[in-house]
This record gives sequence, structure tokens and C-alpha cells, in this order.
Amino acid sequence: MTEATARFALPLLQAGQAQKELFHNEALTAIDGLLSPAVEAISTESPPSAPAAGDSFIVGASGSGVWEGQVGHLATWTSGGWRFTKPVPGLRVWLKDTSRWAWHDGMAWRDDLPASMGLRIDGVRVVGAQQSAVVSPSGGSLIDTEARAAVTGILQALREHGLIAT
Repeated sequence: MTEATARFALPLLQAGQAQKELFHNEALTAIDGLLSPAVEAISTESPPSAPAAGDSFIVGASGSGVWEGQVGHLATWTSGGWRFTKPVPGLRVWLKDTSRWAWHDGMAWRDDLPASMGLRIDGVRVVGAQQSAVVSPSGGSLIDTEARAAVTGILQALREHGLIAT
């Protein structure tokens, strides 16, 4: 029988197991740190001297002290000390220091904008990849000036929103 969950290695109760409350409480503590996690910073090298219960950090490349060997792990301070969670692809955390999201891509934490295949509303793609530049109308004496101004305004709005190249 499996002793831990597949994704976050949360301890599972076993038939005939003594002191099941310890395993149950350990799992609840881990879930508490993973449920909508918010971290102080994406890459912290050493643990703070006086963390508050629930404070979380992402251990940096040179983790020191009790954080040594926990590079990239989510470190959460609890009444029982530091709890470390190995990230899985897609795990998202809120970065308190920059007020933005970071996610784990399976190899490392990222806090840049994720790649997108476009914007869909009700399953209909409304915005896709940026297209090539559209030439603004020019020249010709027969083109209506109001129409030219309207087309120019539309093109400018599309450029400002990054939907077409400049």
C-alpha cells in the first residue's frame, strides 16, 4: 500500500497504524502551506531568524543552515519547525515582495509572464499571436479624410494593444 500521495508526498493513513493523528496532522500542516501559498520572496538563501507561523519562502540556489539541500523547495515555518515541499509542475505561489504570481515549470520557479496561445472567451479565440504591421493609409486625393482618420485611429489602437506590429 502507498504511504504518501503522488504529487506532494502527503502522509497517508495505513490500516492498523498507531498514532494516526500524527500522520493526519502532518498532512493538514502540509496542506495549510500549499493551499493558496503566498511566499515572502522567490529566492531566499537563508532562513530568517524569527519567522512567524505560516511564513513561506522559496529556497534559493545557495540554501544555508537548515535550508541546505532544499534548493527550489517551498519552505514554510510551522510550530514544529520548517516544512519543505518539493514543487510540482504548475504549482503557483503569490510573491508578497513583488505582488505577482510565480509558478514552477517542472525545472525552476518562474515569475515572468507565461506563454499563451491566445485569449479565448466562451471557447472562441478572440486574440491570437501578433500579426505583421499594417500600413497606415496615405496619399490619394479621392479618399475621404474622415474615413482615413477612422482607419488610422483603429490601426493606432491595435498597435498600442500589441495586436499588430508597428
